Amino acid sequence: MDPHDKSAKEKDPHLPPMGRLGDIYCPRAPQTIADAKLDDKTLTDLAVKFAYTTNRFATDWLCERMCVAPNLGAAVVLDLAGEGLIEETMMGNRDRPIYRITERGRVHAERVMEVNGYFGPAPVSLEAYSAMLRWEFARAPEVKPDHVISSLSHLVLAPEAVQMAGLAVSSGRSLFVYGPSGNGKSSVGRAIHSAMQGDVWIPYAINIRNNVVRIFDEQVHQRVEVGGDRAAAIDRRWVRIRRPMVVVGGELTLEYLDLVYSPSLRYYEAPPHLKANGGIFLVDDFGRERVSPHQLLNRFITPMEHNFDYFTLVTGQKIQVPLRNVLIIATNLSLETVTDPAFLRRMGYRLMLDAPTAEQYAKIFHAYAAKHGAVVPPGVLENILARYRSQERDLRACEPRDLIERSRDICKFRNKPLELTPEVLDLAWLGYFGSGGPIKAPGGGEAAGIKIAPGPNVH
Repeated sequence: MDPHDKSAKEKDPHLPPMGRLGDIYCPRAPQTIADAKLDDKTLTDLAVKFAYTTNRFATDWLCERMCVAPNLGAAVVLDLAGEGLIEETMMGNRDRPIYRITERGRVHAERVMEVNGYFGPAPVSLEAYSAMLRWEFARAPEVKPDHVISSLSHLVLAPEAVQMAGLAVSSGRSLFVYGPSGNGKSSVGRAIHSAMQGDVWIPYAINIRNNVVRIFDEQVHQRVEVGGDRAAAIDRRWVRIRRPMVVVGGELTLEYLDLVYSPSLRYYEAPPHLKANGGIFLVDDFGRERVSPHQLLNRFITPMEHNFDYFTLVTGQKIQVPLRNVLIIATNLSLETVTDPAFLRRMGYRLMLDAPTAEQYAKIFHAYAAKHGAVVPPGVLENILARYRSQERDLRACEPRDLIERSRDICKFRNKPLELTPEVLDLAWLGYFGSGGPIKAPGGGEAAGIKIAPGPNVH
């Protein structure tokens, strides 16, 4: 890592020192307690809690658990020993000192754990986290039209829809997607995530006024390994991840959008929109939550307009934390039901996804059939579209997939390869919609005057 790379230096005094490792800028590992830029006793209190959990330990054992450099770990151990919280008991392999916690250290650790029960990698300061977000946002790779087209290529969308989704992620603004159910709103929200380029650094945890908030979540964040044999030069309190995608739905409440405090663990878990920093936060099925949509919209106004949010600690203190994500809201309810003009003005972009045309429906049907190695026989789609007309059903973009999936179930049950015959699709239709007899196409297979061109050979 090149610590003298001038292009990595910024004016922000809270930005961790950055060095270049190949093509990646990485936070450099602090070597002293002062370099870690944390409140007094944050590192020593964490270390004494680890010491409390074991009979004996060496400095490298402590460094591994706290994710700190050997020099910083040695400084922490020296502080603990100087305060009489640990003592040296013997020399281990390679003349390494072995330590154990003292009775005074046990009392101190128990007192610390009553207030803060966090065990894990050492945190970074809120100021360092905020500065890193600003730095990475300013350096984020641009989202190009080719990236957007590639990410949405498996969906059948109008060019305007592709453009609106692309404008949202390229600008970092919010996107409000609405329209009848089953026409790809959730699919667009999820798929556009892959158009975002690059990776980001996030901390395992942040320290706020002697409280710890856990940021990194194995269930949400996808780790990216960097450094190789030079990884020791990187500040391991930070982890490099793919840009995150966090999805919430009907379980969303106002409480879910605040810091989640565990009385038993005695530390905080970051809410979902904070874990989505650097990526996409998708609110799916908006309007079906257990709280009114207008209350949720009001909750989103400050983050959308100012790129930060306020959270409340259990002590009643309020803290300000930066938010840098693309908010996507998807709903199949009417706009009058879930929102108002004042909020819509604050949204970056709006995207209406209506029912597909017959041609779009056919394209989706052919593509999904080809994906599973099936051929659509002549006249089959015409019959299906005629059935929609006779039963006065609106077309839905999801229904070609759903009908073919049920056809797969039927053929598998019969121990046969997938065949999209009229008989199989009749049964699939009945199982999916619950009604409807077979419709024969007049004039040798063309139903109700509807002509559909054969679908492309989609792979």
